[in-house]
Amino acid sequence: MNKKQWAIGPILPTKFDHISNRENICLDWLNKQPPRSVLYISFGTTTSFSDREINELAMGLEQSKQKFIWVLRDADRGDIFKGEDRRVELPEGFEERLKDVGIVVREWAPQPEILAHSSTGGFMSHCGWNSCIESITMGVPIAAWPMHSDQPRNGFLVTEVLKIGLIVREWGKREELVNASTIENVVRKLMASEEGNVIRKRAEELGESVRQSTEKGGTSRIELDSFIAHITR
Repeated sequence: MNKKQWAIGPILPTKFDHISNRENICLDWLNKQPPRSVLYISFGTTTSFSDREINELAMGLEQSKQKFIWVLRDADRGDIFKGEDRRVELPEGFEERLKDVGIVVREWAPQPEILAHSSTGGFMSHCGWNSCIESITMGVPIAAWPMHSDQPRNGFLVTEVLKIGLIVREWGKREELVNASTIENVVRKLMASEEGNVIRKRAEELGESVRQSTEKGGTSRIELDSFIAHITR
């Protein structure tokens, strides 16, 4: 149609030089962990898990014996339409047993900074586009668990096209409960296997390419400059 187009992105900070100076429970905990050893788990603000699903996820994480930061957000706590909260019931003694392995965060967490941290080695995500872009930019592989909307397509892009992640639940099985053993296997494969190392290396290389594209002379930066020149001419 003779329309001019620009391929721009990501439009987000790609460097977090202030991470080590910021006080936050997640960042403080990450500072004490080995490089690429922690799985970050967050499903955004519009995904709600049942008590049974949360219980299976908790058991899967415990059985995997991998370090983690698990963000249980408002969407996991109740029915937003009824204005009701529910207290998420984790397995009895879960947080105490795993206090040296992982932490559960029930409030806001600085996701881009967590993904940029050197101790973060994986991201279990619903594959919302913002989360995908942040994870790709920071070079972190994804355990893809799409829930709705664009997420199945994003999950396919991550796992089958870019090959920087593993699928937790196939979209065709979205009505089925994901059991603890499935979660355990995916977490172990992503965080502690040769296959996971290959995926992580590919994710890191892609992240480096994306970050370079936003620097002066990079393809994304050139496109952005061209767009600005066009609308200000």
